[in-house]
Parts: sequence; C-alpha cells; structure tokens
Amino acid sequence: MNKQEFTDFLKNIDLSKKDFAELSNISYNTVNNWNDTNKPVPPWVKSWLDNYVKAKSYNDVKDKVLEIEGIK
Repeated sequence: MNKQEFTDFLKNIDLSKKDFAELSNISYNTVNNWNDTNKPVPPWVKSWLDNYVKAKSYNDVKDKVLEIEGIK
C-alpha cells in the first residue's frame, strides 16, 4: 500500500490520519511522515484497515439487530 492508497482508503472509510493514529496507538507524526520512499506505509496497515472495516460493519449490524429486538 502506497501513501496515496492509504490516504484514499482512510477517506473512503471516513477515518482521519489522526483517528487512525489514535486507534492504532501510533504517534500522528509517524503516520503523517509515511511516504513512498524512505518511510513507506508498513505492510501491516492494509490488513489492519481491512479488519477495522469488518469490525465496524459487524458492530453496526449487531447494534441494528439489538435495536430491532428491543434489547438496546
């Protein structure tokens, strides 16, 4: 994943770099300094983002089911 793909992915899931940094417990400066040459986006970021999207979708569905069932 290059820097532009990372930026686009975050935009598509409505997550800022600052939010990502806080959620992944990385300093914002580190995230903001990732680039395509000497400090590339780490390989684990793509799978982390994929799992974030899946977990968020799961939670949204779960919350809706609980709401429909009157549990929440």
